[in-house]
Amino acid sequence: MDENGCGGRRDALKCMLWAGSGVLWTVAGGVPRGALLGGAQAAEAGHALRFVQISDSHIGFAKPTNMDTPGTLGAAIQAVKADSGASLLLHTGDITHLSRPDQFDTADQIIRGAGLTTHYVPGEHDLLEDNGRAFYARFTPGASNGWYSFDEHGVHFVGLNNVRDLKPGGMGSLGAEQLAWLKGDLAGRAASQPIVVFAHVPLWTVYANWGWGTDDSEQALTLLKRFGSVTVLNGHIHQIMQKVEGKVAFHTARSTAFPQPVPGDPAGPGPVRNLPPGKLRSLLGVTHVRQVRGQHALAIADQVLA
Repeated sequence: MDENGCGGRRDALKCMLWAGSGVLWTVAGGVPRGALLGGAQAAEAGHALRFVQISDSHIGFAKPTNMDTPGTLGAAIQAVKADSGASLLLHTGDITHLSRPDQFDTADQIIRGAGLTTHYVPGEHDLLEDNGRAFYARFTPGASNGWYSFDEHGVHFVGLNNVRDLKPGGMGSLGAEQLAWLKGDLAGRAASQPIVVFAHVPLWTVYANWGWGTDDSEQALTLLKRFGSVTVLNGHIHQIMQKVEGKVAFHTARSTAFPQPVPGDPAGPGPVRNLPPGKLRSLLGVTHVRQVRGQHALAIADQVLA
């Protein structure tokens, strides 16, 4: 594994490191290509579906790195509202910092301002109290374990929970029950149907020493291999990393609360400290995803809050 956590399998991995904002990414034949948003190439891409991802809002966190997480979440929601073509919103976990009812209330009120149907998966910070019952009841009703699926514009969305038994510094885990559910959920679906998987912890190993990966993700990815277009969206690491492996494109999103260090930084994981004045919002952001007609892969663009 190299210093950026992009290790591995000899002929498989193509890593996109620390991608900037304002770039529309498309993937064709396993090769990522970027076009500046607003440019001619980006303008040519029509879309059948557009949706937005936000992650790691950490409402309740209040330390010098960010004393106003409701404010930065609100700024993210304004960016979501500006995407007038978006059909839905995904939140990939850690809505709150301590799973307290008032924190869930604040986050819910702000996110509702987007005016979009929002689909959630839990982060470990959302399950700190009563085994996550308050989160599941409020944000994944009808899915008491936090995993579920739905269809939108011909795309099949799968929300997974890989934080139920997450230990500090440990890897995420799906577990046999959830993997069996996933196998049944995907059975009988045409291989041509685009699949979007969203979960909190990355489904590829970004940096094992910090627990930035899911220990049984290979079993899930094996079930997804037959599909022609698979996009996997995660949070947890509070920074952008992208990877393409075969027909699967992985993307981790920025946080709306605070950045974390690059993998392997001597300071270890956690909020980056001592940010220069005015720097915070340039390290926070929103991910926009669109389905481009005539292309198998979904196009991904990241926008900072600054």
